[in-house]
Amino acid sequence: MTADVVVFLGPTLSVADARQHLDALYLPPAGGGDIARAVIDHAPSAIALIDGVFAQSPAVRHKEILWAMSRGVRVFGASSMGAIRAAELAAFGMVGHGMIFRWYRRTALGDDGDVAVPMAPAELGSHALGEALIDIRLTLRRAERGRVIGQHLRRLLERLARSIHYSERTYESLFLAAQEDVSGPELDRLKLWLPNERRSQKRLDAVSLLRRLSSSRGDLAKAQGIDAFELTEAFAYDMDYYNLSDALLCGSPC
Repeated sequence: MTADVVVFLGPTLSVADARQHLDALYLPPAGGGDIARAVIDHAPSAIALIDGVFAQSPAVRHKEILWAMSRGVRVFGASSMGAIRAAELAAFGMVGHGMIFRWYRRTALGDDGDVAVPMAPAELGSHALGEALIDIRLTLRRAERGRVIGQHLRRLLERLARSIHYSERTYESLFLAAQEDVSGPELDRLKLWLPNERRSQKRLDAVSLLRRLSSSRGDLAKAQGIDAFELTEAFAYDMDYYNLSDALLCGSPC
């Protein structure tokens, strides 16, 4: 089945919400081999990488994205794994989008874990089971600007949030950890403020990218393949591992 745009999406935004902004083929978070498989199976003009796996199975490799672009596929990234890979591959033609991408682009030692969240299995919708550190930090800074909390508490909560493993990072676990060091009206104000005022920059960036693709759909015809891709033994081994080695031997599309 062909599709002009393929989107790898999971915990950042539900597919139902995403379809309100862009009609596309939505696939679960990308892991190793998935982008190459999407190129082979669907021959898209563009791929949007938003979410990807990273712990339970191998993450999507840079070489795989370069291979897709060498086949003339425009590859965009935002929000989560997409923002990380776009920042790393911007010099080779991957198009990054959104604030999180820009942050990774200018922060040489940006931590990949800042966007990590635990998620349900793909068959259950890949929805988020926790909070991304970057969203917590930006929400806390918004609370400080709104004078809900002061700088001291904001910094303390940021340190505590970073100390919590991503698989257990929620606002509930953060407040529980904070109770050992903080008590009083300031923390209570934050708890009351949070339900209606919390923001997810990951979600905002994802929606913004989908809208961008929707508005520029007529300009998403396949591009001339980049020259940055070089076939290596390691990449050939990866493709063989994912039963995709035939892709190295065929023209466009397979």
